Amino acid sequence: MSEDNLLTRREFTVESALAMLATVAITITGCGDDDSPTAPTATDKTGTVSASNNHTHPSVTVTAAQFTAGQNVTLTLANGTTTHTHTVVLSQSELGGVGGGTHLEKPSVSDATGHTHTVTFN
Repeated sequence: MSEDNLLTRREFTVESALAMLATVAITITGCGDDDSPTAPTATDKTGTVSASNNHTHPSVTVTAAQFTAGQNVTLTLANGTTTHTHTVVLSQSELGGVGGGTHLEKPSVSDATGHTHTVTFN
């Protein structure tokens, strides 16, 4: 080999690094000027009410506004044919799960007649 073809240590290192980088794929994703993730749009979610004590109550709905309010939600189970109501309180954590599609079964508070109903969100 002649000395005209020899590389210096520095040239060899630079050429080696460039050869390795030539095989690396660089992927750039995303666009826009905001690095924060986009929150999913809140939508109403309806829960079904179980039968108990020979009756049921109509389904209940958590509205999109209630999901985004950041507060606990109290649902009232009422029925025009019965003379009583029940309540179900959903915490912020439970609301987050329901809003994200997590299955939740939550019992109501027992009323004066001593029975409860379960509200189910799928």
